[in-house]
Amino acid sequence: MQNFSFHNPTAIHFGTGAIAQLSQRVPINARVLVLYGGSSAERNGTLAEVREALHGYQFQEFGGIEPNPSYETLMRAVEQVRSEDLDFLLAVGGGSVIDGTKFVAAAVPYTQDPWHILETGGAEVRQALPFGCVLTLPATGSEMNAGSVITRRATQAKRVFHSAHVFPRFSILDPSKMDTLPARQLANGVADAFTHVIEQYLTYPVQAHVQDRLAEALLQTLVDVGPQVLAAENDAAARASLMWTATLALNGLIGAGVPQDWSTHMIGHELTALHDIDHARTLAVVLPANLKVRRSAKREKLLQYAERVWHLREGTEEARIDAAIQRTEDFFECLGIPTRLSAYALGAEAVEPIVKQLEAHGLTTLGERRDVTLALSRQILQAAL
Repeated sequence: MQNFSFHNPTAIHFGTGAIAQLSQRVPINARVLVLYGGSSAERNGTLAEVREALHGYQFQEFGGIEPNPSYETLMRAVEQVRSEDLDFLLAVGGGSVIDGTKFVAAAVPYTQDPWHILETGGAEVRQALPFGCVLTLPATGSEMNAGSVITRRATQAKRVFHSAHVFPRFSILDPSKMDTLPARQLANGVADAFTHVIEQYLTYPVQAHVQDRLAEALLQTLVDVGPQVLAAENDAAARASLMWTATLALNGLIGAGVPQDWSTHMIGHELTALHDIDHARTLAVVLPANLKVRRSAKREKLLQYAERVWHLREGTEEARIDAAIQRTEDFFECLGIPTRLSAYALGAEAVEPIVKQLEAHGLTTLGERRDVTLALSRQILQAAL
């Protein structure tokens, strides 16, 4: 196992009706900005619950944060916080709203051009406003980590930043908030969480037995509950399991002391930026192709994945690897998520512009060994056609 430091200060409050705890979690004298996305939080009653819980507080609202939160929109929120002298943020939504809130929290006290926060990956963040979260869509794990992904519409640049200053102070996870979500969003959440686990698990062995077993448990849980969440109306137990699994998938625990890949995410981000494909759906396209192209480098962990997650123990090693990759594709497809670029009307002509974007953004050596060159990224995209 590799050396590591692990710290996660986010308090989790899980369960039906947990939004009522806001009055106990938000500082009593806070001047709050509630940030949310589209109209779903209003329609499903979540915002009404938040407003009721914040009765007696000074609070304002900022809506319209996009599914891929844009720098341009978030800078309007930054200006509102600054001009109104607000001092606490509350994200109400899924990963995009929480990611956007993290950027706002870091940008408000930042004295230079806030885009530098994203250009430097968060290295220049020295402080941030405190904030909490009310999670409505399980997927990204942003409710319990210090990472964020922001897009600048003007340049189609999608940037990731991390900072210990943007861990949420608390996150409220109420599985009942999932009851009105459309199947597409639920399926995306399953695929996103699944790929988060894979990117930390399916690399090369370092004898991290605990992390491996935890990762395998999360993957098996997603395989079990993913179809249940989509097939059974308001299956409370399955939805609760999905929400907690998606949080654990990217809260730092299974990634401590192990090599991590993230090439699937980096390539997927460019697909989203150029073609506006849902983030999780780009992962379902890229991941199986990535495993096919890099099967030699990932051989040992692919065999472990085949045996422990998919229970594949018969046949040659090559046949087991083939079957594990096919099972991965089949899992995404059973969720209604395509695994080929052709499903999005993208052919061979789409490959080179994505590779050029990777180069322009400095993403030329990806993966756990930093050996996913532009040439290898091109092969992965070609394998996904």
